[in-house]
Amino acid sequence: MRSTKPRKQFAQHWLKSEKALDRIVKAAELSGDRVLEIGPGTGILTRRLLADAEAVVAVEIDRDLCLQLAKQLGKKDNFLLLQGDFLEMDLEAQLTTFERFQNPNKVVANIPYNITGPIVQKLLGTISQPAVKPFDSIVLLVQKEVADRLYAKPGSRAFGALSVRVQYLAECELICDVPAKDFYPPPKVDSAVVRLRPRLIENPAANPKHLENLVKLGFSSKRKMLRNNLKGVVDVETLVQVLENLQINPQSRAEDLSVEQWINLSNNLLEENRL
Repeated sequence: MRSTKPRKQFAQHWLKSEKALDRIVKAAELSGDRVLEIGPGTGILTRRLLADAEAVVAVEIDRDLCLQLAKQLGKKDNFLLLQGDFLEMDLEAQLTTFERFQNPNKVVANIPYNITGPIVQKLLGTISQPAVKPFDSIVLLVQKEVADRLYAKPGSRAFGALSVRVQYLAECELICDVPAKDFYPPPKVDSAVVRLRPRLIENPAANPKHLENLVKLGFSSKRKMLRNNLKGVVDVETLVQVLENLQINPQSRAEDLSVEQWINLSNNLLEENRL
């Protein structure tokens, strides 16, 4: 393959670490799976996926890279390349005529850092509208700061609205850190590989949309106590009483509550008919 210069407009950084690639593929636990890869780039990860997967659907926005990928990998019968913007693409419709590649059950990707949030949301769905056909697992190479937020524990500095939204829908674990020097060109930040496992929600919110809005309000100003962030929509005395009933310190900040506590808070406030 001829040399390809990464494009800033697509936030392209080519991973060159064999060790990191090994960890990504191992985390995917491939065995007869249909894989979705977002942003295959030069195909360095794609080649490894093709060796172990039943089928690989790769979505690439860069037309020049698509031409090269098609030339290099187009003859492989378990490879399908789609050119376009993943965020705008109706993947199910695109795969209608490609039976072998329909309903991919795993995602493995080095995704652009500037659109990580929207991609994760499209893959998992939202609290109020979870993905109809959740993937078995999602292995992503993302910015280290975002990874920290995805698997953060309650009470930690990194725990935020993103943590609650993602952990409501999936189990998240850190696979490994990947330093900036492992890329060409090196990004300004370090990276990390995370694995998300979408799961059935054992204790779903009584009103998921209500929970979604509550989390957004609760984290609107992380420096403030939760009761101050919510005082515009719920009586402070009522909120304090609900928090005490749930054995939550009334002086808690949003990041102090676990996902389970957020669910219980949402349900109890609904019962109070105050929000």
